[in-house]
Parts: sequence; structure tokens; C-alpha cells
Amino acid sequence: MYYGGYGYYHLDPTYILVIICAIISMIASARVSSVFNKFNRVAAASGLTGAEAAQRILHAAGIYDVSVEHVRGNLSDHYDPRSKVLRLSDSTFASRSVAAIGVAAHECGHAIQHQEEYKPLTLRSVLVPVTNFASKLAMPIILIGCVLSYNQTLIQVGIFAFSFAVIFQLVTLPVEFNASSRALAMLKEQGILAGQEVSMSRKVLNAAAMTYVAAAASSIIQLLRLILLFGGRRRD
Repeated sequence: MYYGGYGYYHLDPTYILVIICAIISMIASARVSSVFNKFNRVAAASGLTGAEAAQRILHAAGIYDVSVEHVRGNLSDHYDPRSKVLRLSDSTFASRSVAAIGVAAHECGHAIQHQEEYKPLTLRSVLVPVTNFASKLAMPIILIGCVLSYNQTLIQVGIFAFSFAVIFQLVTLPVEFNASSRALAMLKEQGILAGQEVSMSRKVLNAAAMTYVAAAASSIIQLLRLILLFGGRRRD
């Protein structure tokens, strides 16, 4: 909402973009939860847990300096390249399901990317501190620009800072899709999953990948909203 100067407030039409972002995120989140829960009830014939499958994949890839640890939470799985630790969540670490093994294998995919110095992963690692710093400053700079009679220099600097979040999300996409591709290949090669189990795992990883697509789309829409609201615009 913004003051229109006539004694009442006008509806900001760009709020529709905020609603679109929220809907995209909710759909992606609901989808990954639904698919994971469905295949988390299907036990893998190999009988391996997510942690055991991860260890087998890492060793098969010649990686022995990455440890596999348990971390609390649901689907909070991640690979930490700085400490070389693969952390698997409550829903993955000890689970013997097709879904859990697929998620664990995906994180192994990141460890393999790190070992091979996969360029998009390297670029994303470089962007992390820059994006965190720029994202924190973006909105305060834009707000200060608005307070100072809509100073376009400050506003444009703020929008530029926010654009790093968009770049980061776009770079993340090939990293995540490649990790899933590596995961599925290793699961088949090592005989950890077979037949329909691989297809089930693929569905889980595809659903998870859509959350990154949704995040990228949301960041682009948010950038568009900032440009529509403030880009090249002056107010008295």
C-alpha cells in the first residue's frame, strides 16, 4: 500500500508479484514433502540406510576424506565443502527408504562435484559471502534512497545489490541438477537401488530440484518488483 496524496491509500499493483512468489514457493514445498513422504515408506531392497549408502558412494568415487554425520531436522541434509562433512538429517541418516537413499546420494553428488572442482559449484561458493553481504544491504539502501527524496543513485545501488541473490539462485540450478544426475548414476552403478527404485528416487530428486527452480523464479520476480516500484522513478 502507498499514500496517494488524496487522503487515502492505493493498492500497490505489484503486490500480485508477492502473491505469485508465495504460491510458487508453497506449491514446490508441498510437492517435495508429498513425494518424499510417499517414497519414504518404500524400503530399498539393498537394506542400506542413507548413511551407509552415502559411505558406499563416496568410497566408490575415491573419496575417503569426507565424513558422514547426523544432523537434526527434517530434510536439512547438506554437504559442507569447508569442513568436508556430509550431514544427513533425521529423515535420512538411519532410514532405509528409497527416498532417504536418494537424498543421501544427492548430497554425495555435491561431494563429488567438490572433488572434481565442478565450476558452477566453485562459482556458487565464491558467491555465497558476496550474496549474503549484498542481500543484507539491499533493502536498507533502497529505503534510505526513498527517504532521501527518492535518490535514484542509492535506489539503483540497492537494486543492483539485490540482483546478486538472483545470480546466486541461477548458478545454484546447474549445481543441484548435476548433483542429482550424479546421484542416480552412482545408485545404479553400485547396485544400491535397482529397477523401479531408481525411478522412485528420481521422482524424489526431481521434486526437490523444483524447490530450487521455485526459489530462482521467486528471486527474479522480487527483482522485477523492485525495478517496477523504484527503477528510474522519482517522487516529490
